[in-house]
Amino acid sequence: MQISDVPSGAAADFALSGQSRLSIMAPLRTTHIMQLRKRSALLAIAVGGLIAGALDLAQASFLFGAKIPLVIAAGLLGRSALHGGTAIYVLGVLLHFFIAFSAAAVYYAASRWLEFLKEHPLVYGLFYGAAVDQVMTLIVLPLSALHARGPYKLHDLLLGLIVHSIVIGLPISFSVRRFAK
Repeated sequence: MQISDVPSGAAADFALSGQSRLSIMAPLRTTHIMQLRKRSALLAIAVGGLIAGALDLAQASFLFGAKIPLVIAAGLLGRSALHGGTAIYVLGVLLHFFIAFSAAAVYYAASRWLEFLKEHPLVYGLFYGAAVDQVMTLIVLPLSALHARGPYKLHDLLLGLIVHSIVIGLPISFSVRRFAK
C-alpha cells in the first residue's frame, strides 16, 4: 500500500471502521479535553484575580489613600518602604495582585472537589471573601514585616468583612462558575 492509496478527509473517516477510528481519536480527545481544562482553569483564576485585585485596590485607595501600595510593600520590606518611590509602589501593586490571584487559585482548587462552590457562587463567594479577609487580618498581617495586630475597632472589622465579601469573594466565585469546566 502506498501513501497515495490511503484515503484522506471525509473519505478516510468513512473508510475507517468504527473501532479503529475511535482508537485513533481517543488520545486526541483526551489531550484536547486536558488542554481545555487547563485553559479554563487559567482563565477562571486570571479573570477572578484581576477583577478582585482591581476592585480591592480601588476601594482601598479610595478609603485609605493612593499610597496603599506602599503599605502593601511595607508588609514585605518593613516600615522603610512607606517612604519608597515608584519601584516600591509598583512592588506593592504586584504583591497585591499576587495575593488576589492566589485567592482565586485557592477557590478554583477547592471548587474541583466541592461542586457546591460553583453551583452557588453568590452565597459561597460572600463567605469566601469574608474568609480571605480573616486570613489576611489574623494571619498574614501579624506575620508581615509591619506586625499589624489588634485590637481592632468593631467598625473596621465589619467594614473589612463586608467589603472583601463583595470585592474579593464575588468576582472570584462568579469567575470560577463562568470559566471553570
